[in-house]
Amino acid sequence: MRLVRFDSAQGVRLGVMRGDEVVPLDSLADRYPTMLAVIADGAEALEAIATLRDSGAAGLSLGDVSLLAPIERPGKYLAIGMNYRKHIEEAKRLGVATPTNQFWFNKQTSCIVGPYADTDPGVSKALDYEVELGVVIGKPAKHVTADQSRDHIFGYVVCNDVSARDWQQHSPTFTMGKSFDTHGPIGPWIVTADEVADPHTLGLRSYVNGELRQDGNTEQLVYNIWDQIAYLSTAFTLDPGDLIATGTPDGVGVARQPPLFLQPGDVVRCEVEQIGAIENRVIAPAA
Repeated sequence: MRLVRFDSAQGVRLGVMRGDEVVPLDSLADRYPTMLAVIADGAEALEAIATLRDSGAAGLSLGDVSLLAPIERPGKYLAIGMNYRKHIEEAKRLGVATPTNQFWFNKQTSCIVGPYADTDPGVSKALDYEVELGVVIGKPAKHVTADQSRDHIFGYVVCNDVSARDWQQHSPTFTMGKSFDTHGPIGPWIVTADEVADPHTLGLRSYVNGELRQDGNTEQLVYNIWDQIAYLSTAFTLDPGDLIATGTPDGVGVARQPPLFLQPGDVVRCEVEQIGAIENRVIAPAA
């Protein structure tokens, strides 16, 4: 299933895609007022949503709604750095040391916006793009093994790990440069885990103004998704709704010669095979 949050004349609601239309989950709103509530209830919620989708309930045209970030505000938004070998190589050319362990940082959840929302550079003069497959945690995960990790995934989204490169080095955790408001577009929906037979064979691409910038495949991950969940859950509990960005392939703007940073008016499109695409326009910095 493809689960959405959307805004329309009736306000913000949850929905499920049926072909190219959105079936509102209004009749389930008392049980599931938020996407986090859907995720927490897991299989029972998905069964109820599937029944509603297949009931013949009226749908809305995608053109009549505005898709929002499919998760309201996850408890954690975690991202791994340098998790594609060619991206490691381009980072080396910039003098960035190769991590010896999984290299994680936080994106503050206040950065999250919808799949077609504008991107505000803020004070950054070195705005960059990073297409990534996002993983949504479904069941609490603590001390899970790699073999057990798949059972803790609710679904997948497309992420653009927008990065303020000039602020990224302000702290060793990268948090400042990764967490500007609007620098976390995700969506366009959550594709539930049962729809993706193998998340390690998915192509992912980014485009700027129609020009292909990144072209990779999740089979190239240094640490696969199962290993990522196992590693994180060794240190702390992953909760339902937590979001994990699994790494970006090579081709980022900062590594080009000369660097190609985003400018107002640029449109960034990020695609992940079987999941979908998000597209965000860079606007002039807010006054």
